[in-house]
Amino acid sequence: MAHVELEIVAPGDSDTGVEPTTGPPAGAAWTPTPWSTSFDRWAETVFAADEPCLVIDKKMTIVAASAACCELLGLADPQAAVGRPLLDAGLRLVDFTAARSELAETEVDKIPPLLAVTSGRQARGLLRVNHDNVDATVDAIATPLLLDDEVVGSLTFFATV
Repeated sequence: MAHVELEIVAPGDSDTGVEPTTGPPAGAAWTPTPWSTSFDRWAETVFAADEPCLVIDKKMTIVAASAACCELLGLADPQAAVGRPLLDAGLRLVDFTAARSELAETEVDKIPPLLAVTSGRQARGLLRVNHDNVDATVDAIATPLLLDDEVVGSLTFFATV
C-alpha cells in the first residue's frame, strides 16, 4: 500500500511572488457572499463539467446541466434547459420493452434525479432515453443536495451503458 501526502498551498502562500488572479487579494480573508451555497457551487461546477451531469431543484426544475448531459439525454443546450421542468425540457424516457413505450408517470417518479429529491437519499438506476429516434441506456446516480438540513435539489451523474 502506498502512502501519499499532499500539501495544500493557498494562493499567495507560494514563494513565486505571483499574486492570484481570482479571489481576494493575497493574505485577505475569504468571505462568502450571501448567495454562495453548496447548491450554487454545484450548479456552477455542473455547467463547466465535461461529464454528463445535472442539478435540479426541489420543484424538479433544471438548475444546471453540462453540455455532455444535454447531448446524452436529448435536452436543449445547457442555457436553454435551465429553468425548465426536467420532463418538459425534451427528456423522453421509454421502457425497456421492445415496444419502447413512454414511461408511465408512476415510473417517471422513480428515476434517480427525482427520487433523490423526494426520498432525501441517494438513488441509482438505469434509464432508457430516446431522442432523434435513437435509444440509449443510461446509468444514473443521484444524490440529494441539502441546505440547512433540507433537501433543495439533486445532483446526478450519467454514464452510457
